[in-house]
Amino acid sequence: MNEAKEPRTLYSYENQDEQQLAQDIAEKLYRYDSIESDRIRTIQDFTEQHVRQFWERGYLVIDEVLDEKEIKDSLEALMDILYERSLGSKVQYVKPKSQLHSDEERELAARKIYDYIDHEPRLRHVAFQDGIMGVMAQLFGEEAKVAQDQAILKPPTGGAEKPWHQDMAYGPLAFDKSVIGIWIALDPAELDNGCMHVIPYSHRDGAVPHYAVRDWQLCDLSVQVERDVAVPLKPGGALLFSGLLHHGTPPNFSVKRRRAMQIHYAAESAKKLTPLEYKKMFTNEMTGAEC
Repeated sequence: MNEAKEPRTLYSYENQDEQQLAQDIAEKLYRYDSIESDRIRTIQDFTEQHVRQFWERGYLVIDEVLDEKEIKDSLEALMDILYERSLGSKVQYVKPKSQLHSDEERELAARKIYDYIDHEPRLRHVAFQDGIMGVMAQLFGEEAKVAQDQAILKPPTGGAEKPWHQDMAYGPLAFDKSVIGIWIALDPAELDNGCMHVIPYSHRDGAVPHYAVRDWQLCDLSVQVERDVAVPLKPGGALLFSGLLHHGTPPNFSVKRRRAMQIHYAAESAKKLTPLEYKKMFTNEMTGAEC
């Protein structure tokens, strides 16, 4: 797709009720007047003081993690996967693939690209970039391993909300030590197209039950919206966050794309939770409470 061309509204809402529901969620469950201002300029500026700060409040923002070439290469790699010029990676669409008849339609209906590091060298380079791996080793106090690789694509004019959640509540990331995610903007991630939102210090609450509502998510009634902090990012900027931090992204009502890479790391010594341990920590197994 020509980057200069304004995307058309393939992924628009089916009806006014659906759009109104999305707008109500965006207004009630997210704040847009509290913007993260404490930022590290480059990944090379990361220090031991930042390690303490990360574990204190559950996240850090670094404005420059990828350079221009890495951003360009990553976007080209993702588009090559969508256009089936690069094979082996997986794509999740919001519509059946049989209904998508062009490159443009595939791009606008793609929600997630994942399992790419073994198939796409340009994206593998980012996942194992020396700067990122060095920061992860400092945060863990030991070597890091990649636990999950994906790219999250929020299409224009209707890219859906990702409700508030903890990443470790998803089975592949349920380890006996905290995982750490890095969310890297490849397009400008802004207030109107679904930038990340976080609840500072919420990782201290530990594992919280999740419910199948709009997604696998925290109960809306449990979200401390008054503490929400939005994290806009320029391309190449990143949010580093604990796998227990409460975070989410509102819908994309703009005509702008919002493409981002999200890679999760675990400490080399971390072990997967058993299914029983997972159920006790991240579901209502112990309380029977409903959302």
